[in-house]
Amino acid sequence: MKSVLISPRKYVQGKGVLREIGEYVAILGKKPLTLWDSTVKGIVGETVLASLKGSDLQVVDVEFNGECTKQEASRGAQTAVNEGVDVMIALGGGKALDTGKAAAVEAGLKMGTCPTIASNDSPTSAATVWYDDNHQFLGFVCWPQNPDLVMVDTGVIANGPVQAFKSGMGDALATWIETEAALKTRALNLAGGVPTAAAVAIAQLCFETLMHHGVEAKRAVELNVVTPAVEKVVEANVLLSGLGFESGGLATAHMIGNILTSFPECSNLMHGEKVAFGVVTQLCLDEDVETEYLYEVVDFAISVDLPVTFADLNLEGVSRGRLRPIGLVCAGEGSLCANHCFKVTSDIIVDAMIVADAVGRERKKLAVIPD
Repeated sequence: MKSVLISPRKYVQGKGVLREIGEYVAILGKKPLTLWDSTVKGIVGETVLASLKGSDLQVVDVEFNGECTKQEASRGAQTAVNEGVDVMIALGGGKALDTGKAAAVEAGLKMGTCPTIASNDSPTSAATVWYDDNHQFLGFVCWPQNPDLVMVDTGVIANGPVQAFKSGMGDALATWIETEAALKTRALNLAGGVPTAAAVAIAQLCFETLMHHGVEAKRAVELNVVTPAVEKVVEANVLLSGLGFESGGLATAHMIGNILTSFPECSNLMHGEKVAFGVVTQLCLDEDVETEYLYEVVDFAISVDLPVTFADLNLEGVSRGRLRPIGLVCAGEGSLCANHCFKVTSDIIVDAMIVADAVGRERKKLAVIPD
């Protein structure tokens, strides 16, 4: 059985690094397409465009419509072909970056991602998560290659929404927990092989970084400042989680997080927030998980204000019948839950969600939330 690790060609992180984007993009091509929405362009547009033009690059500017659909990706690809573009640069959140990756593959271009929030691990990955026009999850695809360039300006991220930052921690929290589950069955990772020792170590480091620095990093972002803790957690949210999930493995946490997009009550929550509740559910599902470890993870999630109860998901009082479709999808064909070393049924998924809610409520009663 082969082991496979995949990663971006170059990762650049630090406060103010977007001022240097032109130097890095010039290595990849001469005519970049910038894909971003008006909000992101308003935040970083002046810096990015000045740097690109300062490196004698001819920029084609395209506005992202806000949703990662196949139609939007094809529109970007067709524009790139029509304009003779040779490199795609996607800027913003995960959906913009995923759209840019898909468009770059379709048009046969080099690819760069520039996240302006650290809300998930999309920037480094070869994957695109598809949604429909109603913002519901449809599935995902893994492209043949990862981005050629990832640029993460921590100064921009520290001035972004705190919700996005904590969502990134929720997504990253799943990395080691899902990798550890997949290791037990030698489940294939998204790269098409079993995890390398390096991927496993990266996934573990991701978890440890959150546990040690997550609370302090969130506090700093609330104050819009960049500290060593912020740098460490941004790296965990983006790089460690990205490499860890893709070359490690996935399981129930992401399966539940993705399915929750179909619940209207969860529409105000970001991907990583829904995944965080999936993490607690997965821990309640697995008989090998020690209670002390479960409490450690739940208490961390509470300390950074991630969802651990139905009420946190706007689903307080949800019935078992309402949860049943989640169980059915998790137990169905093609589910990531098949990566566990035990058979996952609809009933045990629903049972685990109910227990996760109960654990979350009890630990909240005991929690001392940092000021």
